[in-house]
Amino acid sequence: MKHRSFKSTGRSAIHFFLGVGITAVLVFISIFSGCQKREIIEPTKGMDSASELWIRVLLFDNIRECIVTSQSGFNVIDRSRVSASTFTTSKPVKVSLNSGMIRIGEKLFERQVSINPKKPYVMEVNGKLYRGNFKVIAGKDGFDVINHVPIEAYLNGVIGAEMPSYWEPAALKAQAIASRTYALYYKRRFGVKRNWDVTTTQATQVYKGVAVESATVRIAVSATEGKVLVTKLSDGNRGIFPTYYSSTCGGHTGDSVSAYGGDPYEPLSGVKCPYCKKVAKASFFYWPMAEFEIASAGRKIMARYPKLEKLERIVKIESHKVSDYGRINSFKLTGKNGDTGFLRGEDLRLTLDSGSRKIKSTFCSVMTINGKLRFYAGKGYGHGIGMCQCGAQGMARTGKSTTKILSHYYPGSSIENLR
Repeated sequence: MKHRSFKSTGRSAIHFFLGVGITAVLVFISIFSGCQKREIIEPTKGMDSASELWIRVLLFDNIRECIVTSQSGFNVIDRSRVSASTFTTSKPVKVSLNSGMIRIGEKLFERQVSINPKKPYVMEVNGKLYRGNFKVIAGKDGFDVINHVPIEAYLNGVIGAEMPSYWEPAALKAQAIASRTYALYYKRRFGVKRNWDVTTTQATQVYKGVAVESATVRIAVSATEGKVLVTKLSDGNRGIFPTYYSSTCGGHTGDSVSAYGGDPYEPLSGVKCPYCKKVAKASFFYWPMAEFEIASAGRKIMARYPKLEKLERIVKIESHKVSDYGRINSFKLTGKNGDTGFLRGEDLRLTLDSGSRKIKSTFCSVMTINGKLRFYAGKGYGHGIGMCQCGAQGMARTGKSTTKILSHYYPGSSIENLR
């Protein structure tokens, strides 16, 4: 906005200026406060889509209470559909456990209820906005809160949490296709045996709801709507697979079987990556030495994996199986009594450093010396399987398309539309 200057020395001019100024300030305050009250939220798409295209996200696990708010109001329906209530208030409402029943506001419901906000189908749960519907399931000591959301709306809350929203469109679209495939794989593989498909954390993929939505993310999701990656499966048919991805591979992605075991997939066999080095933070591509007391590290490992208690006390940890390019796929552990045990690389790494703050990957070397366990010459950040996110951005910067990015990191796969 350009500022207009007034040139006058008369008293009336001063009064005029003050009058105009006060009026302008009042108008500005009125407009600004009005904008604050009327937060515009994009409508939630896909609310009428088929159930197989919805994702169930575990927001909270075994909690005693939470606060929900919906500016448009919401309906509550219990599992038997005998009891139903409409909440028209836009004020916060407390959800709690009451003698094994769910209490919402002043009303009691059965042990399992659905909370369905009205259009635009957005609800605030403990201070964070999420799209779709919600299910509350009571347990013995607490209850779970599960967000049921159409997959395209779900992806709008994932992409901006997993990748910077200002990155190249081709990289964002590659992330959207990988994340859509990953979520649907987890839904079909694990969701049938539990009340939810994915979590909000890196244990599956990060989901932050409306807070991370942006125009660039919505464009990437919309442009790839319904697109997934498929490959040849063990039964000879083509289908979706677990499209793993991580921040920075360090120059070479890993093999999923070596890292996690399970079925082999051609797209997850590992490829060279000359692209992430120019994009990743220096401390992610090459990370500093991480040091732990071997005694405390051993206790942590045996507490997590009781089968290793046969070692009595772990006195040495060394690499066992190492990939051709240097990623440790398994560790050998030696006990005070001379017995040995083995542990997968990722299992040991995340046991000692669940947040990946110090041991950023298993693409490193390890030694035990003077009672210390040292991880050194480390490269990369994350498990390194599947798509390297920084590498995807590096490829996009050089003009590579989404298809080229995905075919590089998931060789043998192809993009298909959901049927």
